[in-house]
Amino acid sequence: MIQPTAHSPLKIGTRGSPLALAQAFETRRRLMQRHGLSEDAFEIVIIKTTGDDRAMIEADRPLKEVGGKGLFTKEIEEALLSGRIDIAVHSMKDMPVAQPEGLVLDCYLPREDVRDAFVSRDHGSIADLPEGAVVGSSSLRRRAQLANRRPDLKLVQFRGNVQTRLKKLDEGVATATFLAMAGLNRLGMARVARSAIAPEDMLPAVAQGAIGIERRLDDGAARDLLSAIHDGPTGERLGAERAFLAALDGSCETPIAGLAVHDGDALWLRGEILRPDGSEAIAGERRCAVSDAAEAGQDLARELLAQAGAGFFDWRQA
Repeated sequence: MIQPTAHSPLKIGTRGSPLALAQAFETRRRLMQRHGLSEDAFEIVIIKTTGDDRAMIEADRPLKEVGGKGLFTKEIEEALLSGRIDIAVHSMKDMPVAQPEGLVLDCYLPREDVRDAFVSRDHGSIADLPEGAVVGSSSLRRRAQLANRRPDLKLVQFRGNVQTRLKKLDEGVATATFLAMAGLNRLGMARVARSAIAPEDMLPAVAQGAIGIERRLDDGAARDLLSAIHDGPTGERLGAERAFLAALDGSCETPIAGLAVHDGDALWLRGEILRPDGSEAIAGERRCAVSDAAEAGQDLARELLAQAGAGFFDWRQA
């Protein structure tokens, strides 16, 4: 196996947010420990993506208006294809279901807490929010789920990293917001959450809590390095979830939730699709052998689409 050295380090591409850097550092740490390498055998390369544009964040523009999930990956994947970096570290919930030609995602780190975090300065849970309270979120899924469960609340756009969103709460832009427990845990900021929301109450985004590491398809050295830190159970769960998402043509324009967990030797997959205004939610589940994960995800997607019927997604063309 060809290993990186201080003179020829492995270049790890990442966004520059505190959470993205924490994920890149975790990847580096696992590679160091698994292969007995020193820190100087790696170089962290920060790449600014379209999704990191400060003016767009401050304007709280919805992701669907400015490019969807690819906002957080396009420039990083271009750097990977050009050879500027050797591997790219991603939050899997931000990843489109298809990779550009020449790239592959086949390494996942052990999955963190999948739950959404309820964050507020004044209230402990969604149920505690008074009628008409203002809640901020940029996630179409979270907004649709909240509108479905609490149609009395007022929803506003709310973008930015953890620190930016907390600042907006302090400025009174909203009374509450949501973050991912996984991100808070990785930042050592779990205390920020007033409560963690059970999947039964708010099914999380597909692949939430998972870190994926992308590489060039023809890079055997990177493949060998990454295969040693790949977490098989996480890969199995994401196989079902991302097949479900792909069959629904999921994007930031579609409120879709999905979660697969191991149940003995089998997988239990739950999925949900919603209208953006929360007026309708359709959910289902599958239990399957691990080897049938992708097929189960596709089958569940077909079932929900059949229940939704013609016109359910017409709003996406608006």
